[in-house]
Amino acid sequence: MTSTKLPAQAVLSMTSVQELVCKPIDENDEVEVKSREDAIMCLGKRLSRERNTEELKKLISVTRPFIVGMGKAKAAKLVRSLVDLALVINQDGQMKVELCKECIEWAAAQKRVFLRQTLEARLVRLYNDIGKYPDALNLAQRLIRELRKLDNKDVLMEVQLEESKSGFMLKNLMRARTSLVNAKTTASGVYLQPKFQAALNMQSGIIHASGEKDFKTAYSYFYEAFEGYNEIHEMTEARRALKYMCLCKVMLNEADTVSPLLNNKNTLKYKGEDINAMRALAAAFKSRSLKKFLQSFETYKKELEQDPLIKMQFQTLSETMIEKELTRLIEPYSIVDIDHLTRLIQLPKERVEKKLAQMILDQKIQGCIDQSSGSITLYEPENKNHAYESSVKLIHSLSKVVDASADRSGKSKSPKNTKNTVRPM
Repeated sequence: MTSTKLPAQAVLSMTSVQELVCKPIDENDEVEVKSREDAIMCLGKRLSRERNTEELKKLISVTRPFIVGMGKAKAAKLVRSLVDLALVINQDGQMKVELCKECIEWAAAQKRVFLRQTLEARLVRLYNDIGKYPDALNLAQRLIRELRKLDNKDVLMEVQLEESKSGFMLKNLMRARTSLVNAKTTASGVYLQPKFQAALNMQSGIIHASGEKDFKTAYSYFYEAFEGYNEIHEMTEARRALKYMCLCKVMLNEADTVSPLLNNKNTLKYKGEDINAMRALAAAFKSRSLKKFLQSFETYKKELEQDPLIKMQFQTLSETMIEKELTRLIEPYSIVDIDHLTRLIQLPKERVEKKLAQMILDQKIQGCIDQSSGSITLYEPENKNHAYESSVKLIHSLSKVVDASADRSGKSKSPKNTKNTVRPM
């Protein structure tokens, strides 16, 4: 059989591809198989760029006679790639779901178990992408039970990771954490592509930041995720990791380090409204201005309020910002009228009093509230004299040395030297 030779970088029409895949082929002719795969993918990429969903769906359908004759792994890879090209087009989410389901039904009818599982894993991710988190969780749980019976750890890890994401979005942090641990356990036994390693790091950072409030550990995970995505040029996910790195710095009360972080050579190329939002948020914390803080959330509503992780931290951010604003307003004075503070900060008096009392109890400020005059009296921070503590530590150390010397001296004495002697009167 003569091989079909295609010109370099040739992009065939739909009719030409349909004719090509219908021709008989020797499965062992790797050159011809590869040539047809390339022709299909070239047309698929062109249709994806043109946002021609209907033609892409047709391409997936007309290539099935060729796919049936391919090996299971190659067939799964080709179909998954074509489906991905269709799903990246910005279109109706339900249309994407129907495309996935139709391909899954075809794979099941052909008894292509690996292909069906691969497509179902992609459907789980699609459900998460379009906000159908209960559907994602239900499908993931069923698919995980099935995958555990087979040696398909790559797909299993991917589904467990998506299960963790849907659990987080449904505010089931226990489920999200358990699924993430399972995904990491599965990943430890297989070669992990950089994209999935970065995704695991990203989800680990999200869980540490949301559930455990451990922003220091979360920052390290986001940093690893950023480096991973940056290396493989996944700009959107890299920018999201960078955004969360900035959030961690703000939550750690290190807002002044956000600007240097965004201006180093690795991060300077990342621009966008989400990065501008984090700059504004950090600037508000640095200047201890509640007004600027609220303005940043008003200006960048989509980037801040609609982000699930930042939205989850909004209450903490707000309370911290109120504390910073109150501290900035009262620190130049010794006595401050609470009504005046209320007018300046534009919050109810009861809330201001409660926050001041909490700050005193937490020893963030030193003072007392006078209910009769409606004011707060502030005290100068005491300059602790550490001489007494140092002296006690020194005496304690010397006592240990003396005791040790006495013990060694007692052990070195002979029995005759230890007899009691009577001093002459």
